[in-house]
Amino acid sequence: MKGTIITVAFFLIVSLDVNAGGINFNGIVGGGNFYLPVTSFTERRFKTIYKQKYDFSCGSAALASLLTFHYDDRVDEQSVFLDMYQHGNENKIKKLGFSLLDMKRYLERRGYNSDGFKINLEQLITSNAPAITIINNKGYMHFIIIKAVNDDYVLIGDPALGVKVFSREEFTSMWGNRIVFLIKDNQSGKALFQDDRDWNLIVKAPLREAIDRSSLGLFNLLQPGNYDF
Repeated sequence: MKGTIITVAFFLIVSLDVNAGGINFNGIVGGGNFYLPVTSFTERRFKTIYKQKYDFSCGSAALASLLTFHYDDRVDEQSVFLDMYQHGNENKIKKLGFSLLDMKRYLERRGYNSDGFKINLEQLITSNAPAITIINNKGYMHFIIIKAVNDDYVLIGDPALGVKVFSREEFTSMWGNRIVFLIKDNQSGKALFQDDRDWNLIVKAPLREAIDRSSLGLFNLLQPGNYDF
């Protein structure tokens, strides 16, 4: 009996061809092969959010993700980073990081109308648009995308951690400023907010007070202290 178990185990090992994209089952009883696609947990978490390449690039990764996955305007993190850096105040950016005004000006160059607002989650739902905001996660100031909100949870795209879900209470405790950055002209219908495909990455799917343009330049990721951009 023991010899039979060892033989079967060996057969299974040599009959599996595992690669990054899936598993090939070779020599299936009855003949033929079978290929099973496999998605890793990491790939699943970053399916609709770019993983930031550097400690200091969550802002450009969040903005690139917003355009690519919510507005069907494909850009990558590096191109957004370089564009905002080259058109911004380089010395200020090196010291303080990108501001929401840097993002607004980048979007203007691409033909988008955008602005910052101080709102609550109910008002964000009414706006029916995904938003970039900043959360304070244990002292770490970080750009993320609010992808969806329901009665109990907030679904975010985090360039460092991927798609995550928080209870409303937990999210609100990290979202002290209540500032969101929205693209306002979404008549094209390409802004995907409350998308079941995003919810399904985690769980089953179950305006405003405008900010003065000049203040956007003061509201950046790194207040207070020297974090990343």
